[in-house]
Amino acid sequence: MRLWFAIDEPVGRRAYLLTGVGLMILKYALDAGAVWLATRQVWTPLDYFVPSMVLREPKLKVFPWWLAVAMVVWSLPFLWIGVSMTLRRALDAGRSPWLALAFFVPIVNYVVMALLAVSPSAGRRPARMPANACPASLATVARALLAAVVPGVALVAIATLVLRSYVVAVFLGVPFVMGVVCAFVLNREEPRELSDTLRTAALSVTAGSIALLLFGMEGLICVVMALAPAIPLALAGALVGRFIALRAPDTALHAVVVVLALPGLAAVESVAPAAPVREVVSVVEVNAPPETVWRHVVTFGEIPEPPAWFFRAGIAYPVRAVIDGEGVGALRRCEFSTGAFVEPITVWDAPRRLSFDVTAQPDAMRELSPYRSVRPPHLDGAFRARRGEFRLVALPGGRTRLEGSTWYALGLAPGGYWRLWADLLVHAIHDRVLVHVKRLAEAG
Repeated sequence: MRLWFAIDEPVGRRAYLLTGVGLMILKYALDAGAVWLATRQVWTPLDYFVPSMVLREPKLKVFPWWLAVAMVVWSLPFLWIGVSMTLRRALDAGRSPWLALAFFVPIVNYVVMALLAVSPSAGRRPARMPANACPASLATVARALLAAVVPGVALVAIATLVLRSYVVAVFLGVPFVMGVVCAFVLNREEPRELSDTLRTAALSVTAGSIALLLFGMEGLICVVMALAPAIPLALAGALVGRFIALRAPDTALHAVVVVLALPGLAAVESVAPAAPVREVVSVVEVNAPPETVWRHVVTFGEIPEPPAWFFRAGIAYPVRAVIDGEGVGALRRCEFSTGAFVEPITVWDAPRRLSFDVTAQPDAMRELSPYRSVRPPHLDGAFRARRGEFRLVALPGGRTRLEGSTWYALGLAPGGYWRLWADLLVHAIHDRVLVHVKRLAEAG
């Protein structure tokens, strides 16, 4: 356990090779088994080692949300083992400890691991840890924050405003690297307490998020959602950065190289294939026959129920639906708080099925910001509804099972995390419409 999880245990090449190969096989076997049991998909070793998670997502589009969450949680100890052992193996081999960050870079990580697996030990560098680490001065904390926040915000700006791409390098790479750099600068001249290091790293990503708001690059809703994974990532990065500062304080130039490499990774990720289309299904049972329910599905008046708090915070929500014509080719407009979805009818099977494409849609949200109008790039197509459908199934006793489906594509990475939010919001939108239709139909 110390070999795998400790931060100060030296790692020789034999232990590194055997642990790496053994845990890789174990994780693949367990992941592939879970995928097969949940989806009946065969996850081959080739699929497993595809370099980018973005490229792998089309095969995972039928994953239930709970499996995606479970696999992410299950991956965390393996990630820590990989990073910490690569860090300690690099030091043991006389290499730069910053090579540990290559563990997150597709293809490059395999090259680095192979190099470290064959490199002989070069002796262990002693840690510079006195009996009582002194607290950092305000000036030292300020330097550490500036060293992390300035390049962090700049990297987000390059990825989102120049590359116009919300990729893993932005949401996961930037906060982790900010934590590493912040902790390295804080501990480089003199060792600091671990608690001080972790607090400063968490403060760095918080300050970076505030900077995104003040510069008008993002709104409050997305910043809050992004902070959920960003703070734990920054804390993990702080452990790595502090360790490097205590063992190799003379490697500041390597930190600069790591920071400068992130825009290149984001550019590579931005050319990945388009995100897969995902279906979200919501269901209600109505105490009315399908013929009655159908009338209120096709078109309905303004929904009188006040929107939920997250809708009032800026998320778009449905207001009413109108239709021009009847049958296939009719044009339905579902009006939301931010505008209207234009929905030409493709299937008109009264009173059983109504299908439509989505040829135009409004903004998915209005961002909360200190400024009157903020339009981050993700509002332009990051969430794209493709089509929708209502299905009415007759039930005994003159009742109806009403199903609503939306197919959408999401241009945000990591997709597994952002799809959790998107699915929840699409379900909330469905429920607002379906419950309204249910109330109208049951009232006659």
